[in-house]
Amino acid sequence: MDPPATYRCRNCQTPIAYRDELLSKSYMAKTGQAFLFSDARNIVFGQKQETNLITGVYTIASIFCSNCGEELGWKYLQASEARQKFKEGKFILELSKISKHF
Repeated sequence: MDPPATYRCRNCQTPIAYRDELLSKSYMAKTGQAFLFSDARNIVFGQKQETNLITGVYTIASIFCSNCGEELGWKYLQASEARQKFKEGKFILELSKISKHF
């Protein structure tokens, strides 16, 4: 059986998310395009912060690779608008910080 397709930290190749956890490719982040994932692993969280993004105000926590410390994106902790609540608990990974392994 083939190993599952993964997205990995571009810096150190630590697995961060599986292909089947990818929810959307239509997000933007600090460095450009970003992907929305339902789960992520091998990460550590930064401090909780409130931020104003294009679609509203959110409470987020930055996420970092647990192996090399590279900042990879963030986790949505809370959305202020009801129509954005589906993002809560989900992860944004910046495309410039991850690589695909299939």
